[in-house]
Amino acid sequence: MSTTPVAIPRRATITDVAREAGTGKTSISRYLNGEMSVLSPELRARIEAAIERLDYQPNQMARGLKRGRNRLIGMLLADLTNPYTVEVLQGVEAACHALGLMPLICHAANEVEMERRYLQLLTTYRVEGVIVNALGVREETLRPVGGGGIPAVLVDRMVDGLVADMVGLDNRAAVELGTRHLLDNGFDEIWFVVQPFEQVSSRQLREAAFREVMSGQQAPGGKGGKGGARGHTLVLNLADPAALERSLAELDHALDAAASDGGRACKPGRVALFAANAPVALRLALHLKARYGADWQARVALLSIDDPEWAELTGITTIRQPTYEIGYRAVEFLHERIEGVQTTARDCLLPGELIVRASTLR
Repeated sequence: MSTTPVAIPRRATITDVAREAGTGKTSISRYLNGEMSVLSPELRARIEAAIERLDYQPNQMARGLKRGRNRLIGMLLADLTNPYTVEVLQGVEAACHALGLMPLICHAANEVEMERRYLQLLTTYRVEGVIVNALGVREETLRPVGGGGIPAVLVDRMVDGLVADMVGLDNRAAVELGTRHLLDNGFDEIWFVVQPFEQVSSRQLREAAFREVMSGQQAPGGKGGKGGARGHTLVLNLADPAALERSLAELDHALDAAASDGGRACKPGRVALFAANAPVALRLALHLKARYGADWQARVALLSIDDPEWAELTGITTIRQPTYEIGYRAVEFLHERIEGVQTTARDCLLPGELIVRASTLR
């Protein structure tokens, strides 16, 4: 077996091009920067021929840093395994391609310490801006990229104390849309199931909107009048197996109690679960199928914010987010800030679309 090392060809440098063209590096730099008016036609032709012969590729990063621009933007993500995040990324990548930007993706895996470390790393890379979709990042952590001269745009969630553009779903309107759908279809016990929401503004908004709608329909003159449907909030911590099992046991107990409440178990779909996002919905569906079998939807209905592909296969009603547009608009906002737009912080709240399927139809 040969142990002869493989020789890797050395890439041509600007010095090599200057030597090949018989000129100085200043002339090559002017050519690369498009300053053709200061170069004679004969010199331009020699430089072009030298670049072609040497297959010279300019170092765009070095050129960008020299001009104070590198076209790099950072994107800090809480959870790359979430289908929502992947779909938002598609819009981000499309907008970056259209605007000549290069995204640097940082996946924090729902760890606050990783978010802090990545933000520090992005500043060392001298990114021109940052898009943040993070779990528990705080204002003091974001200060170097928010108030420190590097523009920041938030996706889906706000950060206390940080004034920045934000792009995301109109959470209040989306939750009201879903809750009203369940009420209109006669469900009289609705559980809003959400991951821990103390540190995440979008989850807080969704849970609060659910309570507001449920309280309103029970008030005199409300949609349901006195004695309307009952609303509950259940926290499902997907990152803590012990806490997750306790929450699912609480839900099982509630479903058993509803089934034996005055003999109303014969009313299919009387209880509905409203999942705050797709990961919660998937965990609920798997649990219910394991406990009640393939016809679990005859016992309990399921509605979810987010519209993953599996929802259509199982007939789950969803509220589809405009994920591609969210990603695209976030990059547009960031690009405007990079180019010097000076306005007050903007909130771009986009509407969700109710996709009605069999799970919530009585």
